[in-house]
Amino acid sequence: MGRPAWDEYFLNMAGLVATRSTCPRRQVGAVLVRDQRVVATGYNGSPRGQPHCSDVGCLMVDGHCKRTVHAEMNALLQCAFYGAVSSGGEMFCTDFPCLDCAKAMVQAGVRAVIYRDSYPDPHSRATLTAAGVALRGPGEDRGAIEGGEGDGGSQPG
Repeated sequence: MGRPAWDEYFLNMAGLVATRSTCPRRQVGAVLVRDQRVVATGYNGSPRGQPHCSDVGCLMVDGHCKRTVHAEMNALLQCAFYGAVSSGGEMFCTDFPCLDCAKAMVQAGVRAVIYRDSYPDPHSRATLTAAGVALRGPGEDRGAIEGGEGDGGSQPG
């Protein structure tokens, strides 16, 4: 087994983070990275101290669970909670972000979104593209996740 490229490495990490999700409808993980270093992680789950979907069921509104905070948003909120810098980071996600998460990432200064699985939200894609956020994943012209901007360089240790 060869050494994984950076994009593959961080996407695999996002997949591991997703295993902490407490909403049975969708398990999503996100890892915010700057300079090949993990800044924050997030998974979809209930706000601190609130009941989890896995315990009390999903809170459905218009076909979406509103009980949970999305993975990407949780990673950004973790930055705010601990005073970490999100600006200039790359968000590695198991799933393409929704519109609300896309808007939050634009406001937080995320420069790239690297994702494993597509999610049909053209408004999210338009918001990220209009803000100059680079997109890498199976739905992009570049195709495979390997070989992207996050693939170069070396990491000590």
